[in-house]
Amino acid sequence: MKLIIQGGTPLRGRVRVAGAKNSSLVLIAASAISGEEVYLDNVPRIADVKTQMEIVRALGGQVSWEGSNTLHLKWHGSLNSDIPYNMAKKIRASNLFLGAMAARKGSIKIPLPGGCNIGSRPMDLHLKGLSMLGFDVSLEHGYIEARPGKLKGCSIYLDFPSVGATENIMMAAAGAPGTTVIENAAKEPEIVDLANFLNAMGGRVRGAGTDLIIIDGVTKFKGTRFSVIPDRVEAGTYMIAAGVTGGEVTVENVIVKHLQPVIAKLQDVGLTVEPNEDKIYVKRTGEIVATDIKTLPYPGFPTDLQSPMMVLLALAKGTSLIVENVFENRFQVADELKRMGAKIQVKGHTAVIEGGKELSGAQVKAPDLRAGVSLLLAGLAAQGETEICSAELITRGYERVVGKFSSLGANIRGLTEEGDGVELRTALAAPENENNTAGQTGF
Repeated sequence: MKLIIQGGTPLRGRVRVAGAKNSSLVLIAASAISGEEVYLDNVPRIADVKTQMEIVRALGGQVSWEGSNTLHLKWHGSLNSDIPYNMAKKIRASNLFLGAMAARKGSIKIPLPGGCNIGSRPMDLHLKGLSMLGFDVSLEHGYIEARPGKLKGCSIYLDFPSVGATENIMMAAAGAPGTTVIENAAKEPEIVDLANFLNAMGGRVRGAGTDLIIIDGVTKFKGTRFSVIPDRVEAGTYMIAAGVTGGEVTVENVIVKHLQPVIAKLQDVGLTVEPNEDKIYVKRTGEIVATDIKTLPYPGFPTDLQSPMMVLLALAKGTSLIVENVFENRFQVADELKRMGAKIQVKGHTAVIEGGKELSGAQVKAPDLRAGVSLLLAGLAAQGETEICSAELITRGYERVVGKFSSLGANIRGLTEEGDGVELRTALAAPENENNTAGQTGF
């Protein structure tokens, strides 16, 4: 799939952020713990959610859309234990069913998960945590298998505050007898969302959002209704887009606290940023200047917004430095940006950007999800036409990206590989033959 962008138009207007991709995926998996019916509101209609729904069905659960952004999940009766390879290879979050099924005292067999090639994301910490809780865990021939053994709460120290490992351990511990303490836990907002969701189902989790999480295991869970937090990465993308295009955008449906690291950096480069309750106004009024960025686990600057910030810094006056401390392959977008005229030198985990260069439209290819949307931003800022190949990767994390950017004034359209113009409906992220009441076009 391709996107064609005519650049040079400042974005102006309001845009509403969807529910958080990274929270939705773990909550869909965690809903299996209930053994009952769960309603998840504010779920984005994106490709990764569609894949997670397919995994739910493969395991024997039921899931359907109700209205535009509500998922109805049913987990009655016994479940299957195998996740098909063709599903697991699409999405890293397939591994989150390990912890969820463990909490149900069920067995689970999953191929090593896929997702974007942004660097090494080993499963060691996940497996260590499950093993310490008493699960019989094995990794052989590319498959992870976990079976319930003599379960008991324990203290688990994570060598790195891995979000996925923290989530899997939290879910597994929620159903293990006794008390589990996770030290050096991840602090991301999505971790807090999971803790609140587990508690809504009858769990007993406290300390989420700090580096010490305590879980008292329970024997009975229940169904619930829960609303997913807004997507801070999508919000940050539109905030950066205002700066990249020299426009002014109000980003709505946000939790301002989650975006403080992004707000600080955008103010550093000279943008006007005005937070107000659940929305943030961003405007570029003049020249933007260089700054340095180091990605870190939350509450540091998010690695998922490093690539979009690289585009902004390529336009800023002066030399900027980006140090990537989370994923070693997160600089793949640099080569594509250089095709558009950016001056970027990458050495190991560091990128040096000599800004102030005008970008020109070119044919480029998205190497991963966040790089894809970064090339979209670059296309909006460039003179002339930009063609992004493999643009379907963007649909993994952004709901209605064509429609939302178009509503802000962007000149952007989708094309099939054969070159025919298309409007991609939100049904891309919904099951076939299922009612789609969103009535919206775009990715």
